[in-house]
Amino acid sequence: MVTSDRKARWTLCSLLYLTLILCSVYLLQALISRRLLLLSDRQAVHVKRSPHLPLRFRSDGTFKILQVADMHFGNGAATHCRDVLPSQFYSCSDHNTTYFVQNLINLEQPDFVAFTGDNIFGTSATDAAESLFKAFSPVLKSGIPWAAVLGNHDQESTMTREELMSFISLMDYSVSRINPITEGSGSSSKRNVKQKIDGFGNYDVQVYGAPGSPFANSSVLNLFFLDSGDRETVDGIRTYGWIKESQLRWLHDAATRFKDQQWHNDGSTHASYRPPALTFFHIPIPEVRHLYGKSITGQFQEGVACSRMNSGVLKTLASIGDIKAVFMGHDHTNDFCGKLDGIWLCYGGGSGYHGYGKAGWARRARVILAELKESSEGRRGVGRIKTWKRLDDEKLSKIDEQVLWDGTVTL
Repeated sequence: MVTSDRKARWTLCSLLYLTLILCSVYLLQALISRRLLLLSDRQAVHVKRSPHLPLRFRSDGTFKILQVADMHFGNGAATHCRDVLPSQFYSCSDHNTTYFVQNLINLEQPDFVAFTGDNIFGTSATDAAESLFKAFSPVLKSGIPWAAVLGNHDQESTMTREELMSFISLMDYSVSRINPITEGSGSSSKRNVKQKIDGFGNYDVQVYGAPGSPFANSSVLNLFFLDSGDRETVDGIRTYGWIKESQLRWLHDAATRFKDQQWHNDGSTHASYRPPALTFFHIPIPEVRHLYGKSITGQFQEGVACSRMNSGVLKTLASIGDIKAVFMGHDHTNDFCGKLDGIWLCYGGGSGYHGYGKAGWARRARVILAELKESSEGRRGVGRIKTWKRLDDEKLSKIDEQVLWDGTVTL
């Protein structure tokens, strides 16, 4: 009788224990399933697709840059075009801008794309991040390395200028940076410190020589990007922004780093090479007005909308000695290149259909081609820099081709 009771109790305990295990397994499974369900509703984490670095010249000795200025992208298909022919108006939208940039990339096959501000038109962009993705979609799909600076309208949507540059720097294939980094020595806490500098989007990009050339591991062309600001008040008067003293000081110091760069031929000889440089920013400097009535290539069709403040940008550029040209935006119907104090000042011409323009005057963009110098020992440093423009017409017409710089590299 006692033995029978013990067996009954043992059976009951076993059943209870088994029930507890099953309940625990069920609860654990339900918890895991719920967590997986929640995770499945979230977007996958996106890791930035980085471009192949360093940028370098092609094996044929060329490096091509596409400059896209003033896209003024709004919300896409719902955003109407400005200053187009009546026959174009009802079928024209931001998508026309996207198609133009895509067609340019397909035709020119650039190695690099430089966006020179007013990439989005803040007051027409409901969500800045979404508009940036749409505006830059052609270059994002292409996988081509690219960089951007801000104009005076980008920040008028839902992001500050700092947030915009941070976002742009994290986009696929972008080499943009918020601001320059000081690469110091010592402890890790002292390395890679952001410099104190005005604005957001001041940085440099180096382009290395062709594979197998003496400059394959050295920069032969330097690209500088500067934030020209948006709007400011000076003595109670509203004016456009300008490039500040701290930015010019950084530019001068950064350019000086590349002077007297050494290359080695057979391990015993060496000579100095100073790579030429190009600069990109949005708002033109006051001196551009002096080009009115002078010898230029392209069209001077509107007043230069610059700052009332002259911070000495041209003087700084000329003093550096290696900067051959500046590429700007802002004034959409100016598309000329003119030379002052040895520096070419070039407009990109308006690319965007939501920005102002002239009805019947095609939207356009600028192409810049750098070519390496040939010698008996192979390709050396940059020997020539050319430019032309492409129009958004049926043929993507090529106009105003010119040589900006034709130099002999001293070896």
